Amino acid sequence: VSANEEGYDPIQWNTSTNTHPPWLRFHLGISRWQMYQQKDPNLSALTQQLASHRIVSAVQKSGGTQLKLVMSFPNYGQALFKPMKQERDEETNVNLYYFSDFERHNAEIAAFHLDRYQLSPGALGQLTSILGFRRMPPAVGRLINVIKEVKDITTDHKLVTTFFTSPVGNACFYGQCSYYCSTEHAICGRPREVEGSLAAMLPDESLAPRRSWRSPWRRSYSRSKLADWEKYSNYCDSVKKIPPYDRGTRLVDLIDMTILDFLMSNMDRHHYETFEKFGNDTFLIHLDNGRAFGRYSKDEPSILAPLVQCCRIRRSTLLRVRLLSLAPYRLSDVMRASLSQDPLAEVAPLLTEPHLSALDRRLETVLQTVHECLQQHQHHSDVIYDDIIDYRED
Repeated sequence: VSANEEGYDPIQWNTSTNTHPPWLRFHLGISRWQMYQQKDPNLSALTQQLASHRIVSAVQKSGGTQLKLVMSFPNYGQALFKPMKQERDEETNVNLYYFSDFERHNAEIAAFHLDRYQLSPGALGQLTSILGFRRMPPAVGRLINVIKEVKDITTDHKLVTTFFTSPVGNACFYGQCSYYCSTEHAICGRPREVEGSLAAMLPDESLAPRRSWRSPWRRSYSRSKLADWEKYSNYCDSVKKIPPYDRGTRLVDLIDMTILDFLMSNMDRHHYETFEKFGNDTFLIHLDNGRAFGRYSKDEPSILAPLVQCCRIRRSTLLRVRLLSLAPYRLSDVMRASLSQDPLAEVAPLLTEPHLSALDRRLETVLQTVHECLQQHQHHSDVIYDDIIDYRED
């Protein structure tokens, strides 16, 4: 990268990590089993920069079904911006198929908090984690001035042509994409500021290639056809014979992701990614969670199909879920406390109380599903994958 680009800081990095900006420390800290460490001192600095650093460039991210922008900062860090498209108290239309749903900025932020490990010291006693997966890039909320921080600094000429002023004087734009990029679905400031999520970008794929895996429990993405897993109750038997699900932790990794998705009511997990460098024995990256938290009044039991059909779960995950069902550490309470630390919480709670209550209800469903699995199998070891024996704290 060049240190002479307008708006960027001169590069003064060397081999010492003390000179590295937070985003580079984040990239270098990614390991085989996690996106960041349990007590990563860099995480606070990274989220603070995402929330407050000056934006020097904003361009539309190519591909995808909905509008997303790549924001750049003076220290060459980058973040993926998803703008607000739905009010927090709105529910997804019951007649809308999951693949046509909006991507919600608050869903990306809430997903990170649900997946993440660390809460601030003293929050809810000694509990320092929620699900504790640490498989998702950090994401924070931020108010963006669509004129000063997008239109005036972008080099994306196609994006500029989509800006307009609404009848009530709000600054709006809609970009170019296959869904919801039109004047009818424009992103509008109030009058110029719009809420959004900023998620830290992963290392460039030229430096850290990623492999995309089609989920065995991928939905048909058809309004009339069913996927195989929806037709055959013994579907998991065939999955367990196929690499990489026939060995190692890949199956329980996927079921971890299933539990996360069920709690968030995310039906849009058609693929997942891993870093090629680590081969098949590595964590699954929990990317793209914008279609989560669309409904609180209804649960979607089909999301739990991998857990129901395979009856397999990590012991550490089960212990975490059980803990979050206890009154002192109730999931809704720890999520409320964690989300209150996000900058957008000053505008309004990231999740409404009905969404928080839905988390508790769905957690009980997960526990009941595991209980039924244990009743169906003579040996608990057939259901519970014991990952505690060789567990070591970071």
